[in-house]
Amino acid sequence: MGQYKSRPKHSCAEEWKKKISESYSVLRSRLSEDLRVKEGVELTDIQAACSRGDLEKIKELVSQDEDLLEKETENGPPPPPPNGLTLLPLSVIPAGERGHVEWLLSQGVEPGQMSKNGFSALHLATYRGDIDLMKLLLDHKADISLSGFGGVHPIHIACMCGNEEVVDLLLEQGASVNAQDVVKFSPLHLACYFGHEKIAETLIRHGADINSPGEVGDRPLHLACAKGHLKHVQLLVDGKEENKADVNVRDNEEHTPLHFCCRHGHLPVLNYLLQPDRGVEPHISNIYGDTPLHLACYGGKVEAVKKLVEHTGRDSLSKENIFSETPLHSACTNGRSLELVKFLLGQEDVSVNHQGQDGHTALHSACYHGHIRLVQFLLDNNADMNLVARQQEPSVEGEEKDQQNQTCLMWAYERGHDAIVTLLKHHKRPQDESACGDYSQGGSDGSYVSVPSPLGKLRSLTKEKIDVLHLRSTLPQKFHLQIGDIEFQETIGSGSFGKVYKGKCKGTTVAVKRYRANAFCAKSDVDMFCREVSILCKLNSDYVIKFVGACLEDPSQFAIVTEYVSGGSLFSLLHEQKSYQDRDPRVIDLQSKITVALDVAKGMEYLHNLKQPIIHRDLNSHNILLHESGHSVVADFGESRFLKSQDDENMTKQPGNLRWMAPEVFTQCTKYSIKADVFSYSLVLWELLAGELPFAHLKPAAAAADMAYRNTRPPIAITFPKQITYLLQIGWHPTPEERPEFKQIVKKLQECKESVESATAAISGTTVTFSSGAPIPATSAENGTVPTPGHVNALRKQWESAGAGIGKPQGLTMEDIRKVLPTFPSPNKNGYVSDPLSTLRLNPNISYTSSHPPPLPPATTEPS
Repeated sequence: MGQYKSRPKHSCAEEWKKKISESYSVLRSRLSEDLRVKEGVELTDIQAACSRGDLEKIKELVSQDEDLLEKETENGPPPPPPNGLTLLPLSVIPAGERGHVEWLLSQGVEPGQMSKNGFSALHLATYRGDIDLMKLLLDHKADISLSGFGGVHPIHIACMCGNEEVVDLLLEQGASVNAQDVVKFSPLHLACYFGHEKIAETLIRHGADINSPGEVGDRPLHLACAKGHLKHVQLLVDGKEENKADVNVRDNEEHTPLHFCCRHGHLPVLNYLLQPDRGVEPHISNIYGDTPLHLACYGGKVEAVKKLVEHTGRDSLSKENIFSETPLHSACTNGRSLELVKFLLGQEDVSVNHQGQDGHTALHSACYHGHIRLVQFLLDNNADMNLVARQQEPSVEGEEKDQQNQTCLMWAYERGHDAIVTLLKHHKRPQDESACGDYSQGGSDGSYVSVPSPLGKLRSLTKEKIDVLHLRSTLPQKFHLQIGDIEFQETIGSGSFGKVYKGKCKGTTVAVKRYRANAFCAKSDVDMFCREVSILCKLNSDYVIKFVGACLEDPSQFAIVTEYVSGGSLFSLLHEQKSYQDRDPRVIDLQSKITVALDVAKGMEYLHNLKQPIIHRDLNSHNILLHESGHSVVADFGESRFLKSQDDENMTKQPGNLRWMAPEVFTQCTKYSIKADVFSYSLVLWELLAGELPFAHLKPAAAAADMAYRNTRPPIAITFPKQITYLLQIGWHPTPEERPEFKQIVKKLQECKESVESATAAISGTTVTFSSGAPIPATSAENGTVPTPGHVNALRKQWESAGAGIGKPQGLTMEDIRKVLPTFPSPNKNGYVSDPLSTLRLNPNISYTSSHPPPLPPATTEPS
């Protein structure tokens, strides 16, 4: 069962069907909107005349201005005007005489013009059922297969509306009987979904494909069974042999028509399908392991369950799905039908105390979902509250998963069902002589269980509530948002907290960090959320992500809204969007790299020099975001915290990503400072220059261990500028106190940037040699010009062949390269490499004291 304590209330297929229903409701509303002119919509004179059907006025306006129709017709269908209203769809609005439409068509107005909602005049006439207008449009070559909003053809609209005469006309005029809309529904899908029997017969007679699959593999028979349309089911199943529906056909989740029929409890259809000559497989399972009996129980369909058991026997009663639930568990998950549970318990071999593979019983399910009447019923029927379920807890890397044994009382307690907790604590079986106190173990028969001490959880919950209440009171009102203020769009990231979405908030494009929608968030989630909001609302720097606001009202709707940084993360740019040619990775031009590095350093300098300094604790390439301009910002403050003093010993152990973690943090030290961020920054700087992950050949934990216990560091290429090489060496110094502050790093990077810009400006089609002695190609492979920092999209194309271990730099021999660049053998079973040359180890002959390497010199002094 993993992290699930119950089957999700709705499967993907059920959610899909719900969205389909909503989509066709939207389709109808958009069609209706196009057939009326809203108040307040400003129309041109000719548009207003068309909407009234005033032919004389139309002719008068056209005679006054010959360009009126030319604007509509030249070079094919015109682009929509500013108000989105075109002439021909507007002319469909008035009912009655259609002389104005015929005149417009005779003047060359394109019949395929689309309305503001994406429909042609033929779509609108079909929706209205105006046969005469449809014939007029078709006589003037209106495209009968033109797709409108949602990919619908006119025949889809006719089948949705159930207009037989219109369907006949369209089919006679050559409409495709198997046309598909955007979700791959054919006209027959819609006829079955909306229950239009005569239309379904017409479509089948014209050769409609009965077994045509929709977007998720759903056939017309699936839809007819889900909606309970018996006549359609009979029509599909009893057809001719060459065009007959398969009664056991599966959709993408392996649901058969019988699954849908049972889930919705359509008894007439169920009786029909279960007839012996139909060949239906009654015990067939979907990908979740659900039989039709499971779905009938999840839906609480008593009569359907009785019919299934009567016709199929008891084989499905003991089957478990992937959530370790039998039909009895499923009925208790639904919990709204005591009659159903009574019926199942009355079947032979069904035990009230049956435990699924994960150990949970029907009583666990009822407690988890808060069905108190059902809990009382199960207890009265000898359900054992002492039986335990086993839930696996997520493992830390390299450690085995722990199992927690949980009673049904703990499940109710976790979900906050206080009345059920009280009932379980005080429940006395009829055969017991006396009741027990709240916290006593009870008699020898084990009827009572110890209630876990609530004090620990209460303290935790109280602290969380205090944190949230304090945040609500202290957060400036301008940052308070409602979840309804946000329009969620596509997912752009994810993590243990939940997902990050691109979205809109009050007309602005934003990024939304949405915490998992649990009724009770994990303590760490609440903690992280409150801390991140309290930090973000106090930040104001061009080099740090901009805070827009947060949703604080309900833990299930916690969300943090920030500016949307369109260039994505530095990690994505370096490692996920690389261009490969002959298997050689490419790197970004040096100026752009230094720009990014300088921006990050300025952001960290800002954080470390606040009145109350902030330590990031999770600085890595994932949390550096790039603007399209090529500049960067520091983001993701979920692991950050205010630093009360440099002697603070209450720091969390091992926060952040292991691959970029400072040695003092990895070694479980609880006293570390802002210098841990400097170490992480140095690894990011190396990663930016090299275009590779630090210790890419090692697992993250092994990489952190190598740096902490064996003093290894990533190899420094001879192509790195000398100033940056020095920054790396001192920045990842094993002693935190010897590392520089970001103020010094910013000065040194500014010097480096100026020298690179000067060198770039001084050359034209030659090779530049930096102070490191490493030659850098001066020209771009594409146009012979020097690459300059620019938009992120441009950066992805401006690759150089110079980099750590990339190609052969000009002027170097292979012997030079071999001296500097290591080889990378495979790691051993523990994730380590045995070759001592595989990483750059700090020189063991050098004592890293306060005098070596020397402190970072002033910005005007070159490092020796």
